[in-house]
Amino acid sequence: MMISYPGLSKLKTKQVVYQNALLARDSGTLEQLKELSSKRKGVEESINENGFVTEAIAREMSGGLTSRCERDIQKLENYLPLLENLVHHVDLVGNNRHMTCWISDLKIRWSSGLTSSSIFHLNGPKFYQINDLHFEIGMSLFLYGTMLREWALEVLSTNLVQSATLFRKASGVYHYLSHEVLPPLQSALPPERPPEASSCVCSVMSLICLADAQAVTVRKAEENVNTGGLLAKLHYGVKEFLVEAIIVLQSATGECKDISSRLLDFLSCCKTLHELKSYKYLAEGLRNDGKIGIAVGVLRQALANVKNMPKEESWRLVSKGVIDDLTGLLRKYEHENDFVWHEKPPNNDELPLPQAVKVVSAIPYQQQKWERTLVFNM
Repeated sequence: MMISYPGLSKLKTKQVVYQNALLARDSGTLEQLKELSSKRKGVEESINENGFVTEAIAREMSGGLTSRCERDIQKLENYLPLLENLVHHVDLVGNNRHMTCWISDLKIRWSSGLTSSSIFHLNGPKFYQINDLHFEIGMSLFLYGTMLREWALEVLSTNLVQSATLFRKASGVYHYLSHEVLPPLQSALPPERPPEASSCVCSVMSLICLADAQAVTVRKAEENVNTGGLLAKLHYGVKEFLVEAIIVLQSATGECKDISSRLLDFLSCCKTLHELKSYKYLAEGLRNDGKIGIAVGVLRQALANVKNMPKEESWRLVSKGVIDDLTGLLRKYEHENDFVWHEKPPNNDELPLPQAVKVVSAIPYQQQKWERTLVFNM
C-alpha cells in the first residue's frame, strides 16, 4: 500500500528450554527436545536482538541468505515442524497432571507489537505468560506471517511478482491461524492476552495482506499503462479489502481491550487513499470518454468524502500528496469545462461509483510437522 505500518514484527519472547521442563524417557526424545530448544533459541536471539553473531557468520550459517527477513523465516521454518510434532505428542497424552505441570514450567512468554502500551512501555515490553503450547504455535506462526510480510515489503521495489506472492503467503498463514489454530485456544486464554492471539486480529491481518497483494498488482498495472477504468476497479478492490478489515477489527475490540488505535487509523488512512486513487482513475476515464461534467462531479464528491487526516505525520504527508493531486486534477477539469464544454455536473446521487475488482487470494498455509516419536517419563 502507499503507507506502511512498522512495528508488527517487534515481538519479543523469553527463553524456553524444553528439555529442562519435559522429562524424556529415552535418549532419542531428549536429543529431540534439545534440538527443539536450539531451534527456538535461534528465533529468540534474532527477534530479541541479543545474539552475538556477525552479519558474515549469520549469512554463512543460513546458506548465503543476505536478507535478515529471509534468515528469520528460515529459522522459523526449521522450528515450527519440530514444535508441531511436540504438540501432537503432548495432545496424545491429554490432561495428564504431570504434563500439565511440565508445560507450566516452560513459562511461555511473548510480548505484543499491537497493544497501545507496546510503544510507550517505560520498563521494556510487557510479556504475557500463557502456559499452553498452542499459544506458542500461535505466536510463532504470527511472527512467521509478519516476517513474510516484511520480506514482501523489502522486495517491493525490485520484484513486484515476488512481493505479491509473499503477501498472499502471509495472508494464508494468518487465515490458518484465525480458523484452525486459535479458535480452540480462545476458551483457555486468560482475559489479559496479546492481540496476536485473537482470531479476529489474525483475520484482520489476513485481509491487510490481501490488500497489500492487490496494491502490488495495481502498481504493476500502472507500470503497464493499463486503462483508467481497470485501475479504478483495482484500487477500489483494495479499498473493499480494507473496509472488511475495519469491520472485523471493530468487532475485535471486545476481545482485545488494549489493542492500539493506531492500527485502525492505519486501515482508515489506507482505505481513503485507495478510494481517492480509484476516483481519480474513474474521473480520467470519464474525461477521456467526453463526459467531463460527470468527471468534475466525481472528483468533487471524492474530495468531499475526506473527513479526517491521519494522526501519524508520515501518513499525513502521503495523504496530503494524494489530495493535492486530485485537487489539481479537479481544477484542470473545471477550467476546461468552463471554457470549452459548459457541462453541468450531475447531482451526487446520479454520479457513478467505481466498481471493485479483487484479483488476489490467499495462498493456503500447509502445516509442517516432522513425524518423530517422543516418549515422556510419566
